[in-house]
Amino acid sequence: MTYSEIIASQLKVKPSQVEATISLLDEGNTVPFIARYRKEMTGTLDDEQVRIIADEVARLRAIDERRAAILKSIEEQGKLTDELKTSIDAAETLTALEDLYAPYKPKRRTRAMVAREKGLQGLADIILSQLNTDRSIEDIVSESFLNDQVPSVEEALQGARDIVAESISDNANVRQSTREKALKFGRVTSEKVEDATDEKRVYESYYNFEGRVDRLQPHQILALNRGEKEGVLKVKVVIDERDWRSSIYDEFQEDLFSPFSDQLTLAIMDAAERLLLPSIERDVRRELSEKADSHAINVFATNLRALLSLPPLAGQTVLGIDPGIRTGCKVAVVDPTGKLLDTGTIYPHQPKNDWEGSLATLEEMINRHHVTLVTIGNGTASRETEKLVADLTRGKPSVKYLIVNEAGASVYSASSLARQEFPDLDVSIRGAVSIARRAQDPLAELVKIDPKSIGVGLYQHDVDQTALSHTLDGVVESVVNNVGVDVNTASAALLTHVAGVGPKLASSIVSYRDSNGPFQSREEFRKVSGLGPKAFEQSAGFLRIRNGKNPLDSSAIHPESYTIAEAVLKRAGLTTSASLDERKSVLDSLMQSTTVEQLASELGCGVPTLKDILEQLVRPGRDPRTDAPAPILRTDVLKMEDLLAGMDLMGTVRNVVDFGAFVDIGVKQDGLLHKSQIPFGTLLKVGDIIHVEILGIEAERGRISLGWKKE
Repeated sequence: MTYSEIIASQLKVKPSQVEATISLLDEGNTVPFIARYRKEMTGTLDDEQVRIIADEVARLRAIDERRAAILKSIEEQGKLTDELKTSIDAAETLTALEDLYAPYKPKRRTRAMVAREKGLQGLADIILSQLNTDRSIEDIVSESFLNDQVPSVEEALQGARDIVAESISDNANVRQSTREKALKFGRVTSEKVEDATDEKRVYESYYNFEGRVDRLQPHQILALNRGEKEGVLKVKVVIDERDWRSSIYDEFQEDLFSPFSDQLTLAIMDAAERLLLPSIERDVRRELSEKADSHAINVFATNLRALLSLPPLAGQTVLGIDPGIRTGCKVAVVDPTGKLLDTGTIYPHQPKNDWEGSLATLEEMINRHHVTLVTIGNGTASRETEKLVADLTRGKPSVKYLIVNEAGASVYSASSLARQEFPDLDVSIRGAVSIARRAQDPLAELVKIDPKSIGVGLYQHDVDQTALSHTLDGVVESVVNNVGVDVNTASAALLTHVAGVGPKLASSIVSYRDSNGPFQSREEFRKVSGLGPKAFEQSAGFLRIRNGKNPLDSSAIHPESYTIAEAVLKRAGLTTSASLDERKSVLDSLMQSTTVEQLASELGCGVPTLKDILEQLVRPGRDPRTDAPAPILRTDVLKMEDLLAGMDLMGTVRNVVDFGAFVDIGVKQDGLLHKSQIPFGTLLKVGDIIHVEILGIEAERGRISLGWKKE
């Protein structure tokens, strides 16, 4: 099967769609560009499908590269038979390839190698073939296999068994069969390392644990791996003897009539215990870890996408508070564009307990800058600071407050990007600026932070970091390009994620903007140093210009399609400067007199492209984030003591994990909505506003159980 056929069967699409996508990728086109502007070629594959194709074709090519290297290595050894080549060509996974290569793979000096050097391969072949003879073992060995290096019969037999054991362990069929049985019937066990310290008893569930390999949950695998890495747990894979024996006996059978029967039995035991089972255990652990990693990465990616897609709160002057106890709460005020207006520090908590002074300082800043929203980071002293803000905003209907996820704020504060942005600002104050801006435009602020530091993952520091970074970078790229970027206000950090741009070109765009003023048209992008024709093609549709020379520059219509957009408007008797209301009315009338298919045929363009153009002419540059529910803005604070079983509340989903969702209901501790409480088929995501009821409160343990409230 071709790459296109293999991937098409996975995605359940046509091979021709995959083939076209692979060609576009090989030509250097980016995933967002292909998904948005090459729909006719791909058959309207979406961003996620195109990204899967890109990853899968890279994986398949890596397998083929390894296949070629293995064939070359075996051929150079003079051991490549037609049968072996056929098997290698048919292998579909790296594991299958490595199984076939195992007998020919250069190894460190092994016991079998030493035995072969002593001339014992022939004796090993006799044991493997189970020679049926009336002669005694001693006679056969003494006659042909004793020499200066092998002075005794027992040494000869030991060396021959070493060769046989390695042959059994290296047999591709034996390895594949044993691995399959281990993955299906094997058990993972763990116990606490005797002298290990686990002060918080984090791994108590695994001190004496046993679970079927095929039934382990991803979070269990990740916990076992972490406990082992920290030296708290000893983890093993147990494979029953009947399983590995049957795998070996399918290929190697003792002949009870052969004098060498016992020698093969001993070699089989040695092969299993010394070579095969430890190797298969490593394979099983690796496969389990890869599956758990993949699951954890997908959870993180889903949560990150939802977090980055939270709707912006436009037009707000925001006062951000980074809560603290001993060092005080850092305060920053930003205007609706995110420009820093004011900073300060208040000390409402211990040891100063300056509650009234803190209220007075905040009130003065709110009045002076006409603040409409206060944002509070959700870290240490968050809920204590919320009480202060609730006191402040009570009786002020024009001022609301919002708890925001502050994960990564400290990482941003100490970054080179923050130093460039605020060279004269104290590190701790920079965090307050980030917390203020996160409400105005979560995406623009969060792209400044390494996604792994945003805190919506599951064991994110334990999984494959390369795979995690690749996936999360793809999520950021996807969301940024789906939303689009105002080229005249975007930071270099945001521009970096635009298709075809990258860090170097992003800096060049900002430098050009700083030197020449705001861009007036997309054509002006071509003047940016380093932005060639390919980069222009890939990026132009995702970079927007508000109030520029050409109204189309504020839309997601690509410059290559401007002639089509203008032809549509001309057909409707409109110009690009027509108001949106006028466009909508006239275009609606136009589409009642013809079909999209007829109009596309007349204009010489594809139907998907024309549909996108029509949508953009009516809603240019529409921000898809505005379709999401706005965050809950609060004016008063709840305490654990205020909660009662049966109480109805609106809450914000903060994190989604395997066993449910954590929901912010306005008290210090997020409540847990267990997966058993979530209606079948309901997929929650970070930022969702949901109606819940209190099922139970464990105040002393800080636990709140939530149930789904039926509307």
